[in-house]
Amino acid sequence: MIKEFKEFISRGNVLDLAVGVIIGSAFTSIVKALVNYLINPLIGLCVGGIDFSDWSFKVFDATFKIGSFVNSVINFLIIAFVVFLIVKFVNKLMPKKEEEEIIPDNTELYLKEIRDALVNKSDSSTFNNEEPNK
Repeated sequence: MIKEFKEFISRGNVLDLAVGVIIGSAFTSIVKALVNYLINPLIGLCVGGIDFSDWSFKVFDATFKIGSFVNSVINFLIIAFVVFLIVKFVNKLMPKKEEEEIIPDNTELYLKEIRDALVNKSDSSTFNNEEPNK
């Protein structure tokens, strides 16, 4: 069991995934700071100085923090956009795979030639007053 676990862990894609998760969590904290300290104040200026993080309402004893939800949506949109830009950039850097030359399948062509040959043979045998083979 230890050997299988070691093989599982030493696979390249598992290590790549672990690195991606670690970098993703670090990136998330950077985006949260960007949203909370730069973007939300700018949006607040545009909509009249409103701070989203303070938006909330109560229903009996439950408090609904709408501002935190708005911040989370903004965080998600920024992270998704940045990931989109990174993927687009990496795709431009990666060399394009040369498309394999598609070799046409000649089966249909060969079948047509066989059919034509059979038609010609039956026509010539009919022309020679011979009965075609059945």
